[in-house]
Amino acid sequence: MSDQAPIPTEATARTLTLNMGPQHPSTHGVLRLVLELDGETVVRARPEIGFLHTGIEKECEQKLYHQVVTLTDRVDYLAPLSNNLCYCLAVEKLLGLEVPPLARWMRVMLTELTRLNSHLVWLGTHALDIGAMSVFLYCFREREEILRIFEMFSGQRMMTSYFRIGGLAVEPPRGWQHAVRRFVDTFPSRIDEYEELLTRNPIWLRRTKGVGYVSLEDLIELGVTGPMLRAAGLAWDIRKSEPYSDYDQFDFEIPTRTESDVYARYQVRLEEMRQSTRIVRQALEGMPSGRHVADAPGIVLPDREKMKTEMEALIYHFKIVTEGFRVPPGEVYQAVESPRGELAYYVVSDGGAKPWRVYMRTPSFGNLQALPAMIEGGLIADVVAALGSMDFVLGDVDR
Repeated sequence: MSDQAPIPTEATARTLTLNMGPQHPSTHGVLRLVLELDGETVVRARPEIGFLHTGIEKECEQKLYHQVVTLTDRVDYLAPLSNNLCYCLAVEKLLGLEVPPLARWMRVMLTELTRLNSHLVWLGTHALDIGAMSVFLYCFREREEILRIFEMFSGQRMMTSYFRIGGLAVEPPRGWQHAVRRFVDTFPSRIDEYEELLTRNPIWLRRTKGVGYVSLEDLIELGVTGPMLRAAGLAWDIRKSEPYSDYDQFDFEIPTRTESDVYARYQVRLEEMRQSTRIVRQALEGMPSGRHVADAPGIVLPDREKMKTEMEALIYHFKIVTEGFRVPPGEVYQAVESPRGELAYYVVSDGGAKPWRVYMRTPSFGNLQALPAMIEGGLIADVVAALGSMDFVLGDVDR
């Protein structure tokens, strides 16, 4: 046999298989993208997932209902409060529990700050991928202010776990109004800065306009939700279509575009930041007074001061922490609008103190299905721009 390598035929020499990831800065997490290239053109793309699998759904079924809240933080680690809220709303439906107005409005305000936090990370990293480093530094400057607000409320910057079944973990801290007002007063001008740097920037336009196009019909067929769907022309937002937590009392618009490319997704998310700031301001100015938790002694932990002086409160605290509370048998599907799209929790109770089943409908998983349609037929240089425009989180995909 000859030691020489076989001469490639025209068929075998035509394409090259390239692994992008799973350890790659521009895949925004441990995503392996198997690309088949014909020169610089992407002929075929196959996303490979599962590198971050945590088994959180099954872990939820081993915990008491109130213990699951901290697990929901870890699903989408850029929008932990969105997951907290969705899970709490689902269990509250099963319990038939009415949450006080203060808690409902505070939830709205904090989840909108979460949306801003997530979009800032998206814009900063997306711009950095394409080569605009200054925007990354500016976005993280504003994100730091939001994280300080979260720390003021919960003591945590990222895995906040501030929402609880029945309301909030603790009373809102003193001075929160001043911190939030200072942020909403300055943030719109910061969005203007991002626009000055990018919106008419010729390099940004060439890297984003007409790149990563997918038709609205294909997006619907693939189960895509959120800003990607709205950038294709469909004004679908759970906060408007199926209002929860008093969202129907807030005045805001659903931004849409029709181009369905990387630039349109950028425009939609930028306008969403303006609308979220508008919602936060309304929540700040119209925040109701009253209790921060429901009056449900067997479900909600008693006030700590009462626990120190009243035997009944101490007993309730002990039983809830050690044994949990029983939830009537039934099943519920609760959806909310997370920064990435439609997030839903399907919770099934068998009447015990632990969920029988917890299933998470995470938006990143559905959105990632559109990736091949988005990049096949385009150039490899555009893959990073298209990836960034999806704004997925791999913890949200693998769970």
